[in-house]
Amino acid sequence: MLATGRVAKQKEISQSTRRVANQGKATMLALGKAFPSNVVSQENLVEEYLREIKCDDPSIKEKLQHLCKTTTVKTRYTVMSSETMQKYPELATEGSPTIKQSLEIANEAVVKMAYEASLACIKEWGRGVEDITHLVYVSSSEFRLPGGDLYLSAQLGLNNEVQRVMFYFLGCYGGVSGMRVAKDIAENNPGSRVLLTTSETMVLGFRPPNKARPYDLVGAALFGDGAAALIIGADPTESESPFMELHYALQQFLPGTQGVIEGRLSEEGISFKLGRELAQKIEDNIEEFCKKLVAKAGSGSLELNDLFWAVHPGGPAILNGLESKLKLKSEKLECSRQALMDYGNASSNTIFYIMDKVRAELEKKGRGKGEWGLGLAFGPGITFEGFLMRSL
Repeated sequence: MLATGRVAKQKEISQSTRRVANQGKATMLALGKAFPSNVVSQENLVEEYLREIKCDDPSIKEKLQHLCKTTTVKTRYTVMSSETMQKYPELATEGSPTIKQSLEIANEAVVKMAYEASLACIKEWGRGVEDITHLVYVSSSEFRLPGGDLYLSAQLGLNNEVQRVMFYFLGCYGGVSGMRVAKDIAENNPGSRVLLTTSETMVLGFRPPNKARPYDLVGAALFGDGAAALIIGADPTESESPFMELHYALQQFLPGTQGVIEGRLSEEGISFKLGRELAQKIEDNIEEFCKKLVAKAGSGSLELNDLFWAVHPGGPAILNGLESKLKLKSEKLECSRQALMDYGNASSNTIFYIMDKVRAELEKKGRGKGEWGLGLAFGPGITFEGFLMRSL
């Protein structure tokens, strides 16, 4: 019902005040989200988590309580549940080779969430699955051949000639990478409609806490599960309701920073390591990166505080550092902070949860102004992914 109402409202806007997308430029035509049914309140996390993994170490409890406060997260969604732990008790046993069990859970959950997000997106779009020509599938949470892109295509009933691209293990910037490739596909294949899906669960990184692995507790306090989906295409038809033009994309890596964000797969699952210098590295390089994007708007008078912002919140420190470095007004990163509170860090999905909040804010303000904005995400490499966008 909500999706139907939004579609009707967007069609009304498109007939009145909405600016027309530039010919041949890719646009966002619809957006959908999906989540597992298990909702975790940060207030109750510590007791529930330690009870499930049978941990009674007071120092670990104290550390987790501190982390839960500093992350600013309020709620998250997770595939893991009491039923999962009862079925796979070995997941709570230190040193157990649980990669097989983790993949058994994750492979199914990731496609299920991607399917549900895609259905929500396609419903908002208002056209049939037969009109989807390409699929871009992003996940750092499954591992198998064939990949989830094929399973999703079959479940949605996509044409067996749909052109598929799959991104595995890009981490938090994967959603923006997928959008960059979807933009290129849409703009170089006239009439194409690209379904972009991201789907993530932290099951592969689930393990009992260990003082030798302090980052495991950060993951327990910060990360969430979910999926997102977009339809991207150029030259919208009268029946479509574009809400964002994807004007220009940019990716770069910072030389010599390969070890700042690391993920390694073993018999126990995937383990992550984040260097303490991550936030500072981003802060030191973000201004030049943003200026390169803004220059593509072709307006010499455009200031950073004139833009709307959608920034992947790896954590509060990254948002705080970016806000300070770029001298942004506090409200500019409000959608990013709110997404972190509502969903946690959901890896590649998060940028689209933020975009959905940005879309709602722009609708409140009144559309049709052609407001410019930036979408940013950061991940292993250290890799920067960025988009210059224009609201429609």
